Amino acid sequence: MIKDIEVSNDNKTICDKEIAILREHFPVCFTKEGKFDIELLKEVLSQKIDIAREGYELKFLGKGYAKLLASLDTTTVITPNIEHNKLSENIESENIYISGDNLDGLKHLLKSYANSIKCIYIDPPYNTGSDGFVYNDSFNFTSEDLQHKLSVDEDEAQRILDLTNKGSASHSAWLLFMYSRLQLARDLLTIDGFIFLSIDDNELANLRRLCDDIFGEENFVSQIMVIANPGGRDYNQVAVTHEYLLCYSKTDDAELNEIEKKASFKCKDKDGGYNIRELRNRNPKFHSGNRPNLFYPFYVNPDSVDEYNCCAVSLYPSKEFHIEVKPYNSKCDESVWRWGKKLAGENIVENNPFESQVVAREKRKGGWNIYEKNRRSTTKVKSIWDESGLRTEDGTRQVRELFEENLFDHPKPIDLIQKVISIGSDDDIVMDFFSGSATLAHSVLEINSKSVDVQRKFIAIQLPEKLDLKNQNQKNAYNFLKSIDRPTTLDYVGIERIIRASKKIKEETKADIDYGFKHYILNEPNQNTLDKCETFDKASLIPDGSILEDFGVETVLTTWLNYDGYGLNVNAEILDLDGYTAYYYDKHLYLINPDFTKENVVALFEKYEAIGSFNPENVILFGYSFNEWSVTEMLEQNLKILNDTEKNLKININVRY
Repeated sequence: MIKDIEVSNDNKTICDKEIAILREHFPVCFTKEGKFDIELLKEVLSQKIDIAREGYELKFLGKGYAKLLASLDTTTVITPNIEHNKLSENIESENIYISGDNLDGLKHLLKSYANSIKCIYIDPPYNTGSDGFVYNDSFNFTSEDLQHKLSVDEDEAQRILDLTNKGSASHSAWLLFMYSRLQLARDLLTIDGFIFLSIDDNELANLRRLCDDIFGEENFVSQIMVIANPGGRDYNQVAVTHEYLLCYSKTDDAELNEIEKKASFKCKDKDGGYNIRELRNRNPKFHSGNRPNLFYPFYVNPDSVDEYNCCAVSLYPSKEFHIEVKPYNSKCDESVWRWGKKLAGENIVENNPFESQVVAREKRKGGWNIYEKNRRSTTKVKSIWDESGLRTEDGTRQVRELFEENLFDHPKPIDLIQKVISIGSDDDIVMDFFSGSATLAHSVLEINSKSVDVQRKFIAIQLPEKLDLKNQNQKNAYNFLKSIDRPTTLDYVGIERIIRASKKIKEETKADIDYGFKHYILNEPNQNTLDKCETFDKASLIPDGSILEDFGVETVLTTWLNYDGYGLNVNAEILDLDGYTAYYYDKHLYLINPDFTKENVVALFEKYEAIGSFNPENVILFGYSFNEWSVTEMLEQNLKILNDTEKNLKININVRY
């Protein structure tokens, strides 16, 4: 576990992630010794690769270091808040709140939730100079470590150490802080997922470049302007009324949902009102070369005209349908249709063209356009959000209504976050890894209560930051948390908000939704425990039960379940193996407790022999609890006996430290 991770981290470099991707997709480009060979890649791609050629890219002090931090595994463990999680409203909940550094939280989540989060919203530090942002980390690298791992000289290594160890609010420090987190966040998004990032003028330009670098400039969706203060903040030469909301997709397969509008239809048929909407996709990136299934002809019958000057169409040429129309733009460049041929065919009634949902209309200057009959009462979201409910004061009021006083500086309003998750997700997981006052969690509960057919789940991460008693709102939060006997850290402001918001929404709506959440704390083992792990001698054949006591069985089990891809919402089955307690879920059996005897081994393999669904493929041992050689030998001997007699079991025995 921790010891294994520390050994692995010692060998990590900034290119490990890229090498892993190449190994997955181009295994032929690696030698027998496992080394990557650029010449083999050139052969595979059948083209020259000029790896020395320079191009446009984002550079800042510490960029390589940020990549290194993203590649290192976390040495924290996941401790469940057992008392909270076993409450009736939380025990079956699929919502998750994590107290801990979001860098560690993202790394843990990637073990189980990679490619699973549809929508991420974050409100990171704006680095205004007065918002308290100072970058400082606790990674104990030496100058020699960085020279080796980052391939930099001594002067560059020292500059990076000064940036990370002495505390800085420079642009480079902010970019370093954000880069590693966004790099991890990208890997959590589904292939059609979105990330939304609130920001103001101070770091807007840098954040655009940063996201272009991580998500790809081609996946930039919009820079939305949010009118957060219509009166304007007049302490500068221009009274600023807005903030920004950047939106990026993971791939160009992602498509935002539309928002509700008041529909007004100009046309009508037997199915009701409609407007005609051009079927050609106006995205200039698409053409027959990259979207061949969307490039095909329609055929128009110019003599079949309805009262709206629209003509019947077909997918097949004939004497009547003789005018061919392909998706070309006004410059005669190729584009594509928004529908594939199959969907178009389903919307054309060949024997009664006026019942078709696809029609044609002649252009004033000649030529034809193809249209769909659009009956939707939704529209694309605009790039300026100026409606009421999005103001900073709305967020402040909403928190005050729950706590009867101000506990948080500038919380985002619920309407803003609801709009984000409405266009960015459906029945999906949404996440905020700068959770703050937990507006996203509150917003998910509220939007779920309004539409019980679409139920989103949230994951929130918040650093258990000490409250600043010099700040009046944080002092109020401190006094409030102390009065209800809660830890006086920022994460518990969010936790209390979710609890109070849940109660309020449930009383007001009576909706049958998930009002609870599971709570987990990320803990770094203390130095005494780390010293025990470091000095533990596997060869001595003497287990050290005190190490398990330090971690706790629940912590080890929760961390391992997540590590093995099962997430944070599963409950392992407790197995009694002749007096020994083991834990079983799906393909994994966890042996964590000490004193695993021959009798327990016999009981285990009797379960394997029995007819039923018990067939874990992996037996995982907590190494500190066992004489590793003795236990693995017993397991392997019994496995051999069982295979010789009845079954051909393939079981992996893995000891973790």
